[in-house]
Amino acid sequence: MAEIVIMGAGLAGTIMAYEMKDQMRPEDNLTVVTKDPIYHFVPSNPWVAVGWRSRQAVEVDLAPTFARRGINFKPVPVAKVDPLANRIELEDGASVPYDYLIIATGPELAFDEIEGLGPHGGFTQSICHVEHALTASVSFEEFCKNPKPIITGAVQGASCYGPAYEYTFILDTELRRRKIRDKVQMTFVTSEPYVGHLGLDGVGDTKGLLESEMREHHIKWMTNTRIKKVEAGKLIAEEVADDGSVKATHEMPFGFSMMLPAFRGIKPLRGIEGLVNPRGFVLVDNHQQNPTYKNVFSVGVCVAIPPVGPTPVPCGVPKTGFMIESMVTATAHNVGQLLRGKQPTHQGTWNAICLADFGDSGIAFAAQPQIPPRNVNWSSSGKWVHAAKIGFEKYFLRKMRKGTSEPFYETAALNMLGIGKLKQVTQDPK
Repeated sequence: MAEIVIMGAGLAGTIMAYEMKDQMRPEDNLTVVTKDPIYHFVPSNPWVAVGWRSRQAVEVDLAPTFARRGINFKPVPVAKVDPLANRIELEDGASVPYDYLIIATGPELAFDEIEGLGPHGGFTQSICHVEHALTASVSFEEFCKNPKPIITGAVQGASCYGPAYEYTFILDTELRRRKIRDKVQMTFVTSEPYVGHLGLDGVGDTKGLLESEMREHHIKWMTNTRIKKVEAGKLIAEEVADDGSVKATHEMPFGFSMMLPAFRGIKPLRGIEGLVNPRGFVLVDNHQQNPTYKNVFSVGVCVAIPPVGPTPVPCGVPKTGFMIESMVTATAHNVGQLLRGKQPTHQGTWNAICLADFGDSGIAFAAQPQIPPRNVNWSSSGKWVHAAKIGFEKYFLRKMRKGTSEPFYETAALNMLGIGKLKQVTQDPK
């Protein structure tokens, strides 16, 4: 009998639990440890942040589903990971031993790295968590009573750019619906070297598509930009030249701002030599296995991935849903092999599929593999993306509530690159 422990129950951790349950032996025990007993569907947060979704609509109570699947559940934060002793210690004083540990915690949001950033005592909003999105929704409602300039984007070191673009265009859509778009100047500020870089050096024609959409929607942009600090109603940004020097400094007034932060590994992981890199992200090989601690695996946003290449302002690599799903499947099969006395042989495909909703249209892209050079490098735009994102949300929440592990992203990739079944029309998210 083996004790298998999964740290985290977000997108990666929850589907990891379902797939691991399918691959383990009947006599093995599976335990999920997480700080939050409720799963929330992060891709819906831009909708929550403008009031198009309620919190309840995008959440799943994991305890009943895990119980039905025979998965032990401990909704208690982790205080310490001890890979030498093969155990994790919880904040309630309990200790959880393991034979195999799968780290799927997601990131810690590094708001504190920039003065004045973020909703916790800062002056900008976030859509990284449902709580942040709800706070942003309240702030946006107040903003609409007295419209002023809006600044959105992603700061230096960020590694998740798609939601910043989504929320920018969703704001534009909502402002138009409220008949106040003409009163609001919108600016997109990003650490990317060009619009549509996405931390991936672009996919297909994301540069051209996104620049065109921004021009059409009268959204200005600033790239190669480092945020120096944020004050009440003012963002201080430095435009950086290709050689790394500061080209210009701007003091930009705003009435509402959403800036995605940089990510880092969670505190219980940081500083463990051989397990994580200096930012606290977990080191893994091609089998999602840590090179130092062979009974430790990791999946999702907490995995260490080097950037695609040097940029004037630091840009991280996103861990998209398709990539995470492939990591999870490989890990479940690899741990299953180890449980049966075999060596791990499975590798994640690390492909990318993204549906970026713009409120009434959107952009989709597929990258296989995610990091160039690629075998598939495709992007497209249209109202069908908006419809597909709604379908994706409904499917994925149903999957989480049922506790099933069928792969969505692979099906989506085949549809988008083949006959385009995802172009079916569904109801409007509002």
